[in-house]
Amino acid sequence: MPYYHKLGKIPQKRHTQFRQPDGSLYKEELFSTIGFDSIYSNAYHINSPAKIKEISPDVEIVTIEEWKEASLRPYHFRTKPANKEGDAVNGRKPIMYNNDVVMSICRPADQMNYYYKNALCDEIYFVHEGKGKLESQLGVLPFVEGDYIVIPRGVIYKMIHETDEARYLIFESVGPVTTPTRYRNEFGQLAEHAPYCERDIKAPQELLTVDEKGDFIIKVKKGEKIVSFHYEFHPLDVVGWDGFYFPWIFNINDFMPITGKIHMPPPIHQTFHAPGFVICSFCPRLLDYHPLAVPIPYNHSNLDSDEMLYYVDGNFTSRKGIDYASISLHPNGIPHGPHPGTVEANLDKKETHETAVMMDTFRPLKLTTYAKEMNDPAYYLSWNEKDPIELINEGQ
Repeated sequence: MPYYHKLGKIPQKRHTQFRQPDGSLYKEELFSTIGFDSIYSNAYHINSPAKIKEISPDVEIVTIEEWKEASLRPYHFRTKPANKEGDAVNGRKPIMYNNDVVMSICRPADQMNYYYKNALCDEIYFVHEGKGKLESQLGVLPFVEGDYIVIPRGVIYKMIHETDEARYLIFESVGPVTTPTRYRNEFGQLAEHAPYCERDIKAPQELLTVDEKGDFIIKVKKGEKIVSFHYEFHPLDVVGWDGFYFPWIFNINDFMPITGKIHMPPPIHQTFHAPGFVICSFCPRLLDYHPLAVPIPYNHSNLDSDEMLYYVDGNFTSRKGIDYASISLHPNGIPHGPHPGTVEANLDKKETHETAVMMDTFRPLKLTTYAKEMNDPAYYLSWNEKDPIELINEGQ
């Protein structure tokens, strides 16, 4: 996380005696990363976080079914009609993945009746619809539409919905999710040229300290396995913590777009970095102001990356047939660009009102059987002047 934060009560010095009202010691827990060499936080529990009551013998296996027949082509997936199913964890539908990241959609129907921890991956929830709160051992984070909720690995949490409708785009990253290095100065502060700053970051401000006995379940995911751990005390028994390691929120509407006299490349929209991929935010902005500017993306080939776009809101000037919650995938190896007629139609436009989330990966993405169910089979023909359905029928 970009800065130091603390909540609750903590001792003056790390690793020193810190006593409860009954005279017993609070139990200190260190969350450390990259061994002991990178960011960390220290938390103080009423009970020992290592005291396991029981481990369920029933292990859940999370499998991703690859769409093996998927070929090299541009793709369009219509996710808007996706059914409500499960909760914020078991209701996920993976759409694409590689060894660095899994990207899923989720329209949860149920509340989580357990706490959850991803032991191997950082997670990002993009909140497309709904509002609620994330409860974790490091505090509460209220969330609204447009929020990116960044949950580092090892954080115990529960997503609580406060609206009937909820729609998420979820990224599971094998590597740590950070702010881009080029946005930070030598001390880690977000610099003047960055499109957002620490004022835009929401950190937990309320600490839930629950001192209860009972049977409490934490489901821990490691790789493809989810194991249920039972504890005799509530997992949110932290009285205080401090450090750089905690869940946080950034809202896409707080991204301040960088614009130029001619069309700027996608890296100016970068929001997050992780090993093997980046996430960018396309937001309403003024368009290019050179007198002869072409104010929409040019044709381009991603020679080193696959490009995913999730369409959130607004009018997408370079695309036709794209709907709310649509996903496009343009893999490396083939060029893509504006659809026929969109260049000329937008030459006089001075601003755009589109909102979208982009992921560029630096290793090829595989598609899932969920993607197959949502696939628009005619999309690859949409750069032709004739209707793609007519072209498909002519080829039969």
